[in-house]
Amino acid sequence: MKLYTAKAIAKVLGITERRVNQLRSSGIIKEYRENLFILSGAVQDYIDYIKNGSTSDGTDYNAERALLAKAKRENQELDLKIKKKELHESADIERVITDMLINFKSRLMAIPSKLSPVLAKKTDNAEIFNILRESIEEALTELSDFDSVFNYHEEHEEKE
Repeated sequence: MKLYTAKAIAKVLGITERRVNQLRSSGIIKEYRENLFILSGAVQDYIDYIKNGSTSDGTDYNAERALLAKAKRENQELDLKIKKKELHESADIERVITDMLINFKSRLMAIPSKLSPVLAKKTDNAEIFNILRESIEEALTELSDFDSVFNYHEEHEEKE
C-alpha cells in the first residue's frame, strides 16, 4: 500500500496543500500515518465531503441552495397572484379602505342636512323610521362594494 503526502493529495484533488491540511485537521480527510495518506481513502473522503456540501463553518450549501430555491419559488407565486388580482399590496388596500371610509363618513354626515327638511314635515314614526333606514342603507352600500371601489382605483391609477 502506497502512502502519499499532503502535497500529492492536493495535486490529485486540485486543491492547495494548505486546504488538504485544513481538511485533515477538521477530520474530513483521514491520515494513515502522520502527514501521510492513502490516496483512494483521501479521494473518497473528499468526494463524500463535497457531496454532503458541508463546510468547516457548519454551512450546508445544499440546504442553503434549497432554501434559496424555495424563496424564489414563493416570490414568483406571489408575483403571479398579484398579476391575477388574487393578491393586493397592503398600501393599495389601505388607500382603498381609507377612501371608502371617508366617503362613508361623508354620506353619514350629510344625512341630517339632507333629511331634516323632509323629516320636519313628517309626523308618522314608521315613515320617519323608513326614510332614515333607507338613507343609512344607502350609505352602508358604499362599504359593501369593495371590488368595484378597488377596481375604480386601479383603473384610475392606470390612466395617470
